[in-house]
Amino acid sequence: MGLLKNFFSQTKKPEGFLGKLMVNGMNSGHAKLGDWGMERLPRTEVRQAADFGCGGGRNVEKLLERYPEACVTGADYSELSVQTSKKHNADAIAKGRCRIVRADVSGLKFKPETFDLATAFETIYFWPGLARCFREIAKVLKEGGYFLAVNESDGLDPAAKKFEKIIDGMTLYTKEEITAAMEEAGFEIIYCEHHPKKPWLRILARKKSNS
Repeated sequence: MGLLKNFFSQTKKPEGFLGKLMVNGMNSGHAKLGDWGMERLPRTEVRQAADFGCGGGRNVEKLLERYPEACVTGADYSELSVQTSKKHNADAIAKGRCRIVRADVSGLKFKPETFDLATAFETIYFWPGLARCFREIAKVLKEGGYFLAVNESDGLDPAAKKFEKIIDGMTLYTKEEITAAMEEAGFEIIYCEHHPKKPWLRILARKKSNS
């Protein structure tokens, strides 16, 4: 049980041997969730995008494909995830279309109003205070910029509840809790959608005007 708990705890901040196993499985394991989450991203001009909690880097790759004129930044708090994502997106990095950096979402160091779009896939469970971190996202988004959060758990499904007990620092959130924190941070909700057959959530919000 101890080894199993240690393995699943790597979802928070992958490191070491178990972390390598975890992060290497993220791209394939979360592929369907990521694709579903991106289905209804806005068809708008995006020059700068960021994926916070980029893990193995697959969603960075998909954002590069979806927005061919954009430069995409992948950011993660795990150095192992940063290195894995760099390898996954090496070609785009070489072409100057991508950068992967280590960052803490509770205190982002990017210049204010840098990005047109920010995404967060299967990661906000581990953020230290939703409203606080969402305010950091809002700070680095341009006025009218979009923020997409995608979760495998709606905060209510029994399977995820079991993992919440196993994984240290994991907190599940309901759609009401997530949208309330987004609104508190200065976003307006565009849509909050539940998968028809799974406990998946995708929530798109837009940064409100300062005026």
